[in-house]
Amino acid sequence: MTERAPRALIAEDEPLLAAALQQDLARAWPELQVVAVVGDGRSAAQQALALRPDVLFFDIRMPGQSGIEAAAELADAWPDDLPFPALVFATAYDQYAVQAFEAQAVDYLLKPIQADRLARTVAKVQGLLAQRASAVATTGAPPAAPSAALPSPELEATMAQLRALLGAPGVGTAPAAAPATAATRLSVIQASHGTQIHMVPVADVVYFEAADKYVRVLTAEREYLIRTALKELIEQLDPQEFWQVHRSTLVRATAIATVTRDEAGKQHLSLRGRPERLPVSRLYAHLFKAM
Repeated sequence: MTERAPRALIAEDEPLLAAALQQDLARAWPELQVVAVVGDGRSAAQQALALRPDVLFFDIRMPGQSGIEAAAELADAWPDDLPFPALVFATAYDQYAVQAFEAQAVDYLLKPIQADRLARTVAKVQGLLAQRASAVATTGAPPAAPSAALPSPELEATMAQLRALLGAPGVGTAPAAAPATAATRLSVIQASHGTQIHMVPVADVVYFEAADKYVRVLTAEREYLIRTALKELIEQLDPQEFWQVHRSTLVRATAIATVTRDEAGKQHLSLRGRPERLPVSRLYAHLFKAM
């Protein structure tokens, strides 16, 4: 039986750089099939989930959603019974990015991409894919998760790396500047409604939820809309007080009443003071473990 050729997806918002990487890969790894080239993070996550490639080459800086955010979204939706693609990030030289990638042992390519560096990356990825193929040949199936409700250890390790990258200053969602201190943290939300500005104490907020161009601010009594991005709010709030449980949701830790896991392994939060049940992203499921 002939082995299937490895397949890759490239996410790069500069068409010339995407074409150059595709040509370089054709020389360094002739067997590799590039099944899609996309120019933004959201398309990268969507196409990767649809095409199930073996390797991902994600640019860090892309419109709408960074490569790290796209990888995190993909990891959250990835089927438990399939190995997560080998992940390689590409970035222009940046001190913060290089330090973060080195710290997390994540493979990366610096632009302009050098042939020797690409060759080392290809060899590393080929080794990983060969190891997976050997495991399948030995057992007849890819390494399985401990149960249908839990991701595999390999995917758990990938998510831990992505969580760290998302929180790395200047790389993920965290700012390169110093985080807010107790003296500079947000204490009041100013939400406009018609001709009025409502002054909402942060202490009254149960959770924040990103929705299109707005962020919903929900207290026990009512809902407000603000235009401040969720990323900016995260920078101004106490991370011990508000936990990110989804890429679009920030919830007050003390407002969480219970955490329930359904048959598919997905977690949901029940809240004090609100009737909604909030989904927990797989990326943040590690927050909820019995003491």
